[in-house]
Amino acid sequence: MTAGESLAGAAERFRTAARELLETAAEMPASLRASMAYALDAPGKRFRPALVWAAGEWLGLSPDTLTPAATAVEMVHTYSLVHDDLPAMDNDDWRRGRATVHRVYGEALAILVGDALVTDAFRVLCRERSFFAAGAVLEAVEALSGAAGPSGMVGGQVWDLHQAPGLSVAELQRLHRAKTGALIRWAVEVPAILTGRTDARAALSAYGAAVGLAFQIADDILDVVGERAVTGKTPGRDAALGKTTYPVLFGIDRARQMARTTLAEAEGQVDGPRGETLRALARYVVDRNH
Repeated sequence: MTAGESLAGAAERFRTAARELLETAAEMPASLRASMAYALDAPGKRFRPALVWAAGEWLGLSPDTLTPAATAVEMVHTYSLVHDDLPAMDNDDWRRGRATVHRVYGEALAILVGDALVTDAFRVLCRERSFFAAGAVLEAVEALSGAAGPSGMVGGQVWDLHQAPGLSVAELQRLHRAKTGALIRWAVEVPAILTGRTDARAALSAYGAAVGLAFQIADDILDVVGERAVTGKTPGRDAALGKTTYPVLFGIDRARQMARTTLAEAEGQVDGPRGETLRALARYVVDRNH
């Protein structure tokens, strides 16, 4: 399966799951339901759900058995984007090709949308009990909280928010292992966690770490050379905020070379016919224009 086919399939499966989630949810304020739907239904790559399903394919699992995990990780990712765009953070007007949630619904409701998404994600993940042992699901919940929390994505956001000028390479890598890489690693590890495949988990973790690094390098490059009409977000934000990035440290050409080297590392972890989708997604990370 090509990366495009995998991402298109992931987007459709996620869209169906998200709509079902909101349609069957317990009573909530209409404004919250509408703003959550706006955030979840926005155009997007759905890269993390695609990784969940592709890693499951590598292990021979049915996509249906991993839909709760795939939905949960995208809910956490979407919450992070909603909060990242807020005036107190990056103060951005555009995300995924349209106005950010706080520009449409107001800052207070945008904060609550993020709160709702991240808390409900764990309830959704617990639906994996229909397919896997409760103990394995509990381990997946613990791993997701670690990937999303103070030692993972949130901690990385804080390092990013308060970064001093001129970060070293080691400091930049630490920041992005947490901010971007932790959630990507969880997405590819969770099928192995749920099935108890410790051998596969090691390979998937190494793949996820490499893909997470390549993803961030590519994002940094796109912030320099990308166009809003294509990327769906405001270009040049990193430079405007004075952030240290891979192009700042190494230049565009060297950063692209680093992304290619990291891509090869990722591909080497997932061999065999069932790993083709994972390899295609890794190549997409480096080659994408949005």
